[in-house]
Amino acid sequence: MVSLHPLACPLSLSSSSSSFLRCPLWSRRFFSVSSAPKRRSSFITEQPSFFCNASWQELAGVLLFSAIPFTAVKAIANSPLGESLQRKMEERKKFAVENSSKFKALAEEARKESFWYGEDRPRWLGPISYEYPSYLTGELPGDYGFDIAGLGKDPVALQKYFNFEILHARWAMLASVGALIPEILDLLGAFHFVEPVWWRVGYSKLKGDTLDYLGIQGLHFAGSQGVVVIAICQALLMVGPEYARYCGTDALEPLGIYLPGDINYPGGALFDPLNLSNDPEAFEELKVKEIKNGRLAMVAWLGFYVQAALTGKGPVQNLIDHISDPFHNNMLDSLDFMKVVM
Repeated sequence: MVSLHPLACPLSLSSSSSSFLRCPLWSRRFFSVSSAPKRRSSFITEQPSFFCNASWQELAGVLLFSAIPFTAVKAIANSPLGESLQRKMEERKKFAVENSSKFKALAEEARKESFWYGEDRPRWLGPISYEYPSYLTGELPGDYGFDIAGLGKDPVALQKYFNFEILHARWAMLASVGALIPEILDLLGAFHFVEPVWWRVGYSKLKGDTLDYLGIQGLHFAGSQGVVVIAICQALLMVGPEYARYCGTDALEPLGIYLPGDINYPGGALFDPLNLSNDPEAFEELKVKEIKNGRLAMVAWLGFYVQAALTGKGPVQNLIDHISDPFHNNMLDSLDFMKVVM
C-alpha cells in the first residue's frame, strides 16, 4: 500500500537520529511502500515526548538556575553593595560624560573624513547612474543607498531598522561560528560531538534525546530536558539582556556601570575591553566592517537553511562535496533532483 509519511524518513520511523539523518530533509515528502496502519502505530508509540524528560525536581532546578542572573542583578542593585557602586560611579560619571562628548565630536569628524560615509561613499550599484534615496545621507555604517522598498523614509523607522539589523547581524555571526566550528572539529577528528551538524541538534531535542554540552559526556544540566523547557529557560536567561537593551545604556547604572556610548555601541570596559574605540577613525571603519560581515553572515544562514533542506548535511560537508565534484554537487543539481522526487 502506498502511504505518505510527512514527519519521518522512509528508512525508519523508530531509528536513532543517525539513521534518520542518512536521508535529507526532503525525504519527509517521499512516498514509501508499507502497511500504513502498522507504520502509524509504530510512530505513535515510539515517538518520545519533547516537552519534559526529567522529574519535577530537575525541572525546577533548571528553571531556578536560569532565573539566577536576572534576580542576582536586581538583588545587587537594591543592596548596600549596589548603593556603594552607584556612589563611586557618580563620582566618575562627570569626567566620563565629558570624555564621551569629546569622543562623539571626534567620531563625527572621522565620519566626515572617512571613505565609507557621507555623499561620496560607495553605492550599491557602483558607477551605474541611479537616483538614490535622498533620506539616506551616509550617516549610518554600511549605508550604500539601498532601500528599494522605501523603508527608511521615516527617520525614526530608519534608526529602528538599523538597530534591528545590527542586532541580527551579530547574532548571525555568533551562530555561524557555533554551526561551523563543531562540524569542522568533528570532520578533522580533533573533537567528537554527538551531533556535530547544527540542525541535527534541534531535531535530536524534538526526538527527546539527551545532549551533552561541549561534547563532554555527562555534562547535560539542561540537555536532558525537552525542547519546550529549554525554550522557557532561554526566555528567562534573556530577560536581563533584553530589559537592558530596551532601557538603553542607563540600565546598568544601578550596578555602578556607566556606558559612554549608545545602544548599538555601548563602549566602556564591559563592551570594549580592548579599547578599540580609542581611535575614532579606526572605530568608524570597524563599524562598517562589522555590518558588512554581519550581512554576509545573515545571507550565509539562508544558505545553511537551504542546504540542510536539500541535502540533509551540514555546510562544511556540503562545501567538501562541492569541491570534490562541483558539476554534480551543486544547487542546480539538487533542485533538479527535488523535481524528480516530488
